[in-house]
Amino acid sequence: MESKIEVISTVKVQNSPDLYKIVDSLNRTLKEKDLMFGLALDETNKEKAVFTIYRT
Repeated sequence: MESKIEVISTVKVQNSPDLYKIVDSLNRTLKEKDLMFGLALDETNKEKAVFTIYRT
């Protein structure tokens, strides 16, 4: 069985110490809807975070 992950949306936002809590809550709440959320520091500006929404 092949698993495909599709990027739905990506946005850069101001980084915040609690931002990961929102992503964690979204992942726990919406996994049954085949959605997954990611958060990473922007490679060029560490004050920004990259928030990504995936369909699994």
